[in-house]
Amino acid sequence: MKRIAIMSMAILMAALVPVSSLASDKDKKKKKEKSELVKQVRLVTSADSLSYAAGYRATQGLLNYLQNQLHVDTTYMSEFVRGYKEVIEKGEDPAFTAYIVGTQIANQAKTQIFPGMNKSLAGTADSLRATCFHEGFLAGVVEDTTVYSMTSASELFDVRMQAITARRNTAYKAENEAWLKANSTKQGVVVLPSGLQYKVLKNGTGAKPTVDQTVEVIYEGKTIDGHIFDATSKHPGQKTDSFRCNQVIKGWTEALTNMPVGSKWEIYIPQNLGYGAREAGQIKPFSTLIFTVELVSIQPEEKASKKSK
Repeated sequence: MKRIAIMSMAILMAALVPVSSLASDKDKKKKKEKSELVKQVRLVTSADSLSYAAGYRATQGLLNYLQNQLHVDTTYMSEFVRGYKEVIEKGEDPAFTAYIVGTQIANQAKTQIFPGMNKSLAGTADSLRATCFHEGFLAGVVEDTTVYSMTSASELFDVRMQAITARRNTAYKAENEAWLKANSTKQGVVVLPSGLQYKVLKNGTGAKPTVDQTVEVIYEGKTIDGHIFDATSKHPGQKTDSFRCNQVIKGWTEALTNMPVGSKWEIYIPQNLGYGAREAGQIKPFSTLIFTVELVSIQPEEKASKKSK
């Protein structure tokens, strides 16, 4: 039995040694590859040492930035080094400068410009085609008017986008109106003559503010798809928000001036009492707005200033 144990240990050690050796060889190879990427320098003067240290110090956090922000595969750092050296060596060459700028603009067009212009069209029949987009981009850069001029391209794009936006807004407006109609039949929902709807979640017993008074509230706003676009809880360091009743959207003014202090309502604001056809941040045109609002207090009027002598 003892002999078997000794043999087993010997086999295990034999298996481990190559693994350790391989790991060591891998580290040596990696170190060698890194050393081959940079030029070995002699730092003769104090300025040499400071300059080298400054360059090294300037790269702090760069690797993380390259990987996470620029999505560079660090397997190809030799290519990064080659590109860096090339720019340093040829930086004054106008032809090379134009080439480098071309690569930078291409990256912006691919990752920012194209996605931005296609954002509202993605997934539809009108979704932009990347290949045609980039061909059109290059034609515009060199002012090739074989297919379009800047005027004709702009007119076509603007007219088509206006038509697409109009169709989308019409459908979205109808969807929001249907939602309000269905909501108006739900238990506890009150519909005012203006079209504003509300449901009392908690009855307050305080005074009702007037249109020119400032109130303190806790609120949360969302659209009919449940997306929360704003809330007191999203405002760092604030437990409440303050608004003058006549300096908010019409739906808020009407709701606030009907709420006793201490009340908590859920209010449903039709687009005509909200932002209407305007886009407001994350809020699309013709959006029905749903707010949970708690009226905490009415701020006291400022003391009248002392009379002049």
